[in-house]
Amino acid sequence: MGSPRDFDPVLLGNRETDAWAAYYRHEWGRFLHAAWGMVAEGFGLGPFGTTVGAWHVLRANQHWAPYPHNDPDAARVSMRRFYALIARAGGFDLDPVRASHLEVEWWRLHREHQHDPAVQTEALVGSLVDLYSYVYGATPESVFDAARLRVEAMDLSDAWVAAGCELTDPLLARERAALVSSYTSLRAAVS
Repeated sequence: MGSPRDFDPVLLGNRETDAWAAYYRHEWGRFLHAAWGMVAEGFGLGPFGTTVGAWHVLRANQHWAPYPHNDPDAARVSMRRFYALIARAGGFDLDPVRASHLEVEWWRLHREHQHDPAVQTEALVGSLVDLYSYVYGATPESVFDAARLRVEAMDLSDAWVAAGCELTDPLLARERAALVSSYTSLRAAVS
């Protein structure tokens, strides 16, 4: 892989779908495998850096997973370590503290949206726009569609969770398609 902005949206969308499914099924070994694929494709860190990065992503998600009593501070620490790793690897000029705050903020808004329909979709889309524009140095307008499509994928994932987390449920295929579309839009905006 060349630039971290030149990722394969199909591969990345498939890996993220696998990660989300494993997350909600608490299948942490499968989650780590999917996270490894996401980090490898999304950031091109090489085998060792990808393994370390995937570990930080796994730990952040494990800290975040318990509902309603999770540990957002620990999740931010793990994501700070992840973003520090990708900043050191090059290709991203970012502050790991700020990036980790933006990352866990969309997690927070998603969880609120997932459990309370009164939480507006626009706030969740805005949090992803903030993350994408910061991490990739892109204009908010250019990453809006990627954020909107990722929220569509989250809504499909939430419906899949509510339906029982079955791997054969057609909602999972629709989520996968939405994530691929999201990453296709993001790649067009940042490459």
